Amino acid sequence: MAKLEKFADILSRACERKGGLANVEALLPDTLPSGEIAQYSDAQLLSAMSKRVFQSGFVWRVVENKWPAYEKAFFDFEPQKVLMLSPEQIQQRATDATLIRHQKKTQAIVDNAYMVQALSAKHGNFAQLIANWPTDDIISLWQLLKKKGARLGGNTGPYFLRSIGKDTFLLSNDVQGYLKAKKVVDAGFSSQTGLKQTQAAFNAWQQESGLNLAEISRIISLGVGDNHL
Repeated sequence: MAKLEKFADILSRACERKGGLANVEALLPDTLPSGEIAQYSDAQLLSAMSKRVFQSGFVWRVVENKWPAYEKAFFDFEPQKVLMLSPEQIQQRATDATLIRHQKKTQAIVDNAYMVQALSAKHGNFAQLIANWPTDDIISLWQLLKKKGARLGGNTGPYFLRSIGKDTFLLSNDVQGYLKAKKVVDAGFSSQTGLKQTQAAFNAWQQESGLNLAEISRIISLGVGDNHL
């Protein structure tokens, strides 16, 4: 690994490209305090998670427009009710023209309902588990979602966390490009080594800047590449 670039220099480059600090700050993502994240219900979390699964590799706007129909078809995503669906009912929803015809992603709703229910039973509250997870080891939460859930690998799990206000960095194309170009990471981003190297770098920048992981991630992306947000 190469020596980390000072975050002040990363911020300066983003400001130069975006026309000043005020413009950069206007583009930074919002996060929520732990107390607010802990108030989510299991149904709200399953809905947000399922939406991100469907948006992965798909036009986000189309999924957003269809989501009211998903809320109705899956009982407002109450896990216990979702888990009562028979295989025939799941198949019917996977081929419903008012929804999105995708067998595996539809099945993932049911599989992730099992995960939400199981983690709530084990930890007392799924939302509390997410809320209290230390951000200096956010990659372990990514890995938990990937291991215990369905179709939550890659950036899907992190995008879910970001959507509910949990502080996390994102490995967008621009962020990955920066980390590779600067030799911050010398392994694959899906490997344990690569993820640990990435986490260590973000932790160092967080300590230097006082910003959160989501803000650091966005500022890096604003300073390089095509600024994919």
